[in-house]
Parts: sequence; C-alpha cells; structure tokens
Amino acid sequence: MEFFYREEERRARRRYRLVLLALLAALGGAVLLSFGIGYYPLTPGQVFRAFLSRFGYGGELQPQAATIFWRIRLPRILSAVCIGASLAAAGAAYQGMFRNPLVSPDILGVSSGAGLGAALAIFSGAPGWLIQLAAFAGGIAAVALTYLVSRRAAYTQTLSLVLAGSMVMALCNAGVTMIKYVSDPNGALQQITFWLMGSLTRASLDSLARSAVPMGVGLAVLLALRWRLNLLTLEEEEAGSLGVNVRRCRLLVIFSATLLSAAAVCLGGLIGWVGLMVPHMARALVGADYRRLLPASALLGAVYLLLMDGLARSLLSLELPLGVVTSIAGAPFFICLICKRRGR
Repeated sequence: MEFFYREEERRARRRYRLVLLALLAALGGAVLLSFGIGYYPLTPGQVFRAFLSRFGYGGELQPQAATIFWRIRLPRILSAVCIGASLAAAGAAYQGMFRNPLVSPDILGVSSGAGLGAALAIFSGAPGWLIQLAAFAGGIAAVALTYLVSRRAAYTQTLSLVLAGSMVMALCNAGVTMIKYVSDPNGALQQITFWLMGSLTRASLDSLARSAVPMGVGLAVLLALRWRLNLLTLEEEEAGSLGVNVRRCRLLVIFSATLLSAAAVCLGGLIGWVGLMVPHMARALVGADYRRLLPASALLGAVYLLLMDGLARSLLSLELPLGVVTSIAGAPFFICLICKRRGR
C-alpha cells in the first residue's frame, strides 16, 4: 500500500512540474502576444531592442517604439500579470478556507469597500495616487469591519464571516450608488463609472510599484501557509486535533488574501470572476492539494488576465472595459459549474 502511495505521489509531482513549465511557457507567449496587440503593434525584435534601449543600446530603433514599450505596454502587461495572479491566488485561498468552490475574493466586501474608497476620492477631486490609496484603504477597512462584526455573531465563524461580508458589501454598494447620484454627470460620475468597470488603460510603472508591495507580502504569506490550507478544508475540530490553531491560521489567510484583492482592485478597478474561475481550472490541472494548487492558480491567473486584456483591446475598434470582458467570459463558466455540481 505504501509503495502505491509513493508511486502516485511521484506521478503527481511529475505532472505538477510539467504543468508549471507549460504555464510558464504560456505566460511568456501571452506576454509577447500582448506586446503585438494595439494601434502600434510591437514585434519581438522591437520589444527586445526597446528593453535594451534603457541600458544604453544604440541600435536601430524607432523612438515611438521605446516610448510605447516603457510607458504603455510594459506597465499594462505587468499590471495584468500581477492582478491576475493576485485575484486567482486569493480566490483559491478563500475557496479552501470557506470549503466552498463557489466563493470569490469579494465575499468579505473587499471589492465593494475599495470601490467606495475610490468613489469618495474621485468625487473629492483627488489625484490618481490618492485614488489608488483610498481604494486600498477602503478594501482593508471593509474586511476589518466584516471580521469585527463576525466576532460578535452567534453563528459559527465561517457562517458569521459570510453574513457579515454580505452586510458590509451591501452598505458599500449603497454608498457608491449615493456618491454616483450626487456626482457631476460630466465629470466625476463618468470617472467613477469607468473605474468601477475595471480597466488597465491608466496603468503605469508608478501605480504598479505602489501595489506590488502588498501583493508581494500577501502572496508570500499564502505560499508559506499553503500546506496549512489543506487542513483548513477540514472541519474545525478535525483541523484543531492535528495541532493547527484554526483561528490564527484563518486570520492570516484572510489578511493575506485581502492584501492581494485590495491591491489588485486599487490597481485595475473592479475586475470580477478571475478569483472564481481560475482556481477551478487550476484544480483540474494539478488537483486539490494547495501545495500545488496555489502556485498553479497564480500562474494561470496571470495568463488568463493577459489573454482577457488582449481580447478587450482587439475585439472592437473601441477598447472594451476589462471587467466587462471577464464578466462575459465568467457567466457561462459559472452556469456550467452550477449545472455540473447539481449533476453530481
């Protein structure tokens, strides 16, 4: 019996390595493809020379190619990679912690809170960096309120978190609606609506740098805890009997996933469905073991959002909001997922 278990584990490891290599290759291909999409497509040669131009390369290169590379395409592509990886990793962590595959990163109100913070900042006429900061602070505050309310609820902690998150989400959405109602239709209202639809058109290396730190911290903590996430999928009593401090571990997972989600929202606006869809696709590739599922989800999320951003830029002559494209792709997936679970 032990021999067969070890052999199965070796096969799983081999499959996991192959999947990671395939995802890394797909990510590289998606990056090159993204550079070639737009009003001014860049060839791989132009991309290479434009990158070297920052380090003193003096070869043949059109000036606009270097400008487009450093100021438009590279910030947008890196932002899509970071947002996709963050939302997918946060979604996988939440699904394991709540033991529910239909959970998404905004279940605790982080997206609604970030939307309210950004709407307040836009309504006040704040600059771009302050809008980003307000969105991040709003997401963190919403999840903190959810957690504090759940501590005083009479239900189990998991159910209390879901109920409190629904309440906070409703309050934040009502706040956003009120701000939109009193905003100038020719000014702040258009900007708020555009931000809430999700887009990477205003991505820059500066805005990416502000979000990269919380993204890095959140992802590092989740990767360090990924083996404990396997235990959180068990019942609380069973996980506690194995020597795990369930409350502390759950709090660390909430903190890390909230950092990832809030930083992703403040960088690209409300981009839904990534945290719900991608973990399911990664689970089909590497299984339900979080030691493998979390890294695979992050890589697959980066590839997925890059492809969705490419579609948003190329489907029509006018660029579509990225959040709209991910919603169009996510709704049929969710319907299939519900029907599949009912069949089981």
